[in-house]
Amino acid sequence: MIKLSIIICTYNPRVDYLNKVLHYLQLQTLATSEWQLIIIDNKSDIPISHIIDISWHLNSAIIREEKIGLINARITGVNNASANVVIFVDDDNVLDTKYLEKSWQLHQRYDQVGSFGGKALPEYESQPPAWFFKTGINLGCQNHGDQLYVSDYKKAKTPLIEYPPKAPIGTGMVITKEAFLTYLTNLKENDRRLLLGRNGNQLISGEDNDIILTIIKNGFEIAYFPELIVYHLIPQKRVSYNYLKEMSFESSRSWIKVLLYHNMCPWNAVPRWTVTPRKIKAWIYYRAWKSPANYIKWRGACGMFKALSEIHD
Repeated sequence: MIKLSIIICTYNPRVDYLNKVLHYLQLQTLATSEWQLIIIDNKSDIPISHIIDISWHLNSAIIREEKIGLINARITGVNNASANVVIFVDDDNVLDTKYLEKSWQLHQRYDQVGSFGGKALPEYESQPPAWFFKTGINLGCQNHGDQLYVSDYKKAKTPLIEYPPKAPIGTGMVITKEAFLTYLTNLKENDRRLLLGRNGNQLISGEDNDIILTIIKNGFEIAYFPELIVYHLIPQKRVSYNYLKEMSFESSRSWIKVLLYHNMCPWNAVPRWTVTPRKIKAWIYYRAWKSPANYIKWRGACGMFKALSEIHD
């Protein structure tokens, strides 16, 4: 019986990282006969089939998706998944050796949960500069401690008005196929939401938030299970000043768009002509000239202003 389908979406990966991801999948305590491995090559310059070997897994496939974009790769992965539970594993996510076994056990115990995750811990290629930890950027990592959390939105008396605590993130996200297909059905109502996720080298990052909010509104619960641990491999360039200032802008911009799509944005639209003076005011407020962390926070504010000026586009 195939219990889980592991979907790795990749675009021009670091081969050493991807091989480490695959190595730890080989070490999983859940027998390979009980899970499926699907690698979606999202139009990499060098085909993934030319650079890795997955012959060790008898129920595996490398599928080429020519349409660039993380959501397109995920859709292809889910459409080819044999199991009713899928796990999205990025090409730089190293799963603890019991991740698959525990995920299946937790799914059986909490079958009302549509998506869940656990601790996503950073593994830096080199020690980040001290100012990095003042930016507030998590780079796809989370650690909410050792207390499990299971939502109970079906019994909630008030509608969801803010982003849920301890929500799953893309790093090691476990989601039922039913929940994901519900998300896709809702996505068709506004195809501009397809632009919320990573696309090639772009740093947009709102897709996971959009998925979580959508499935909650369609009756699924979410959960955080601290016994699930995944290590996120973070190369030196991702803690660099140039990378983080652009990521701060794009992630803030996409976050506002997610809130808008779900009618949860607490801020009103702003006229385009006010964006520049708002940036100037924010420059002073954040003292952006003082440090790299301050400048990066200011760039986040600029992304917010940009999104609010685009509300009626």
